[in-house]
Amino acid sequence: MPPLSVPNSLQGSLDATKVDYVQLGSSGLRVSVPIFGTMGIGSKEWMPWIMEEDEGLELLKAAYDRGEVTLSVCLVYQANYKLGLTTWDTANVYSSGVNEEIIGKAIKKFDIPRHEITILAKCMGTVPKTPDIFYWMFEPQLHKSKDYVTQGGLSRGALFRAVDASLKRLGTDYIDLLQIHRYDDTVSPEETMKALHDLVQSGKINYIGASSMWTYQFARMQFIAEKNGWTKFISMQNRYNLCYREEEREMNRFCKETGVGLIPWSPLNSGSLSKPRGVETGRSQAVAAMAGGATDADDAIRDRVQKVAEKKGWKMSQVALTWLRGKGCIPIVGLNNSSIERLDEACSLRGLELSEEVKYLEEPYVAKAIIGHS
Repeated sequence: MPPLSVPNSLQGSLDATKVDYVQLGSSGLRVSVPIFGTMGIGSKEWMPWIMEEDEGLELLKAAYDRGEVTLSVCLVYQANYKLGLTTWDTANVYSSGVNEEIIGKAIKKFDIPRHEITILAKCMGTVPKTPDIFYWMFEPQLHKSKDYVTQGGLSRGALFRAVDASLKRLGTDYIDLLQIHRYDDTVSPEETMKALHDLVQSGKINYIGASSMWTYQFARMQFIAEKNGWTKFISMQNRYNLCYREEEREMNRFCKETGVGLIPWSPLNSGSLSKPRGVETGRSQAVAAMAGGATDADDAIRDRVQKVAEKKGWKMSQVALTWLRGKGCIPIVGLNNSSIERLDEACSLRGLELSEEVKYLEEPYVAKAIIGHS
């Protein structure tokens, strides 16, 4: 029997698709590799390096005129039909909800079929009424305010309110994967897991996942769900990269043994692993300062990433992301208004592999204090 000839319309779609798709853990949810992290889209009132809607539209138009592929605020259209990067990660606290609103505008503006994209949302944090309030900096004050006392956290009421608010901002009637942004030790895990299960049963969300927390906390929530026949988490979004490997001790191992997909945030260590030392951005400097600054080991790893990239003719980001793929992870790559080139690099991982370079890249690592959930 002669081989089938692929119709031109399908072949054109295949040729235009620049990424791969994989199952998320042992679930049936398929996601793009990489996942697009949208935190860099929203309001500059939230953080100065954020790309606002107008900037993103201009960036999109410029890229389209040049026949290039990029992601910007209205990335959705380009990603879906040009790249195939169809999975986007957001959170209700990003730019105090403005991030979700802009994604919703993009979906509507470009008339994108909802079933052709996968939205990964998060809840737990309190969403301020204005974007000039950076949640993580003012969390204690928000919890004492009469305007926010019933907002945030993982209680049943807070979860249902958060999901309804996100659905409204996104302009959709369901979320593909809802992740709890952090662990809430003020609410019993039984209450949280039952509420999440009921949200799945309601049709408002399809799957649930979690983000940075201690392994025993995550395991306890999974065991409670399993014991009661409730919906279990299918993913863990934790901090993991060549410069921060503490999750290898327990969390990553537990997830791999139990079929939970790993979708790490900060895969490029806030951008430092995508550029040589001495080349910094406002965002990378700010995040490094909050984390206590770069260590000697960080600098050594960064230098080795650069050397491997030069040896193989790759970009530094491709080295760092390929290392993560080799660990069975699906990295979440965030972009800002200077990241057109980084997107192209992130979407050029097909066929890239590391062998003896892995040991060379990992060798300088020195254990660190926990970052992200301590």
